[in-house]
Amino acid sequence: MFAYVGGYTTPDRDGRGNGINVYRVDEIGAGWTHLQHVGELENPALFTLNRDQTRLYSVHGGRNLISAFAIDRQTGLLTLLSQQDCGGTNPVDSALDPSERFLVIANYATGAVAVMPLAPDGSLRPVSQLVPLQGTPGPNPKEQSSSHPHAVVFDPTGQFVVIPDKGFDCTFFFRFQAGRLIPTQQSHIVSAASAAPRHAAFHPGLPVLYVNNELDSTVTVFDWTAGQATERQVISTLLTGYAAQNTTAEIATSPCERHLYVSNRGQDSIVQFVIAPDSGLLTYAGNFPTGGAKPRFFTLGPRAKHLYVANQDSDEITVFHIDQASGSLIPTGVRVGVGSPSAISFVTTS
Repeated sequence: MFAYVGGYTTPDRDGRGNGINVYRVDEIGAGWTHLQHVGELENPALFTLNRDQTRLYSVHGGRNLISAFAIDRQTGLLTLLSQQDCGGTNPVDSALDPSERFLVIANYATGAVAVMPLAPDGSLRPVSQLVPLQGTPGPNPKEQSSSHPHAVVFDPTGQFVVIPDKGFDCTFFFRFQAGRLIPTQQSHIVSAASAAPRHAAFHPGLPVLYVNNELDSTVTVFDWTAGQATERQVISTLLTGYAAQNTTAEIATSPCERHLYVSNRGQDSIVQFVIAPDSGLLTYAGNFPTGGAKPRFFTLGPRAKHLYVANQDSDEITVFHIDQASGSLIPTGVRVGVGSPSAISFVTTS
């Protein structure tokens, strides 16, 4: 398989990266072979792939830009298709709608969500809709001075979009119809003060939504019905008595539907929760040191046999084997040196 790794590059992001790097990865032997360096890119961060894995879209942290790349499925190499202004500052996440004709973008610094149409070849067209988010800033003056949307997640039906807003302590809900965002009847749900909703993931089989809260190191579990969320549970990611500063970053569910993982920055760990098969509620199962500092991002491999952690402050990716019975993480000893890694995406070769 091929791996695409982005990293922060500029001093304002404490960047030590150099753009996007492409690797061939031997998943069995865990070997990484460098194939390509795509430079002259500032802070390529989270990536979005289309279904057939022929296009990759990158947000650029702290900038106002989205990039679109073509992927050669035979060689894994990237070719820049286009770049486009995203209608705001510091785009942090994006998602394709089910038709793959539109890219929805969270502009963190300017508190708005943008819709960007795509040309038939997957290249980017100018923003067609910009939706400023309305609400009240949370009590943390440094982290919550205004709206800060931090993720874009379509629900399993593809009809609704979930936008966690770190600055407003709430999560927004939109219907996506005819290429436009329309607030749902519920429109949003409020979290605890200073919770700071960051990222979200849906259960693979149940109508359940999980949102990790950045500042209070918790996960909220919601029942989900046709664009409406009902809070069921809030559970800490720090049940082991860790008392120092910590923030959560990434969240992911396992395709087997039995485990949920969240990264802790401070404790520098991946936390595992067991998912109740009937309700989707969580039970804390333990935490696993990432072997590096500030795990901003992690992802499960295409076959969910390995978990890959981007340790932003120690400039490396660490690789874990996932025990298929227990969901526990087992260090493989594989470490890949990458400056300020912020994103990892995989494309399969067979």
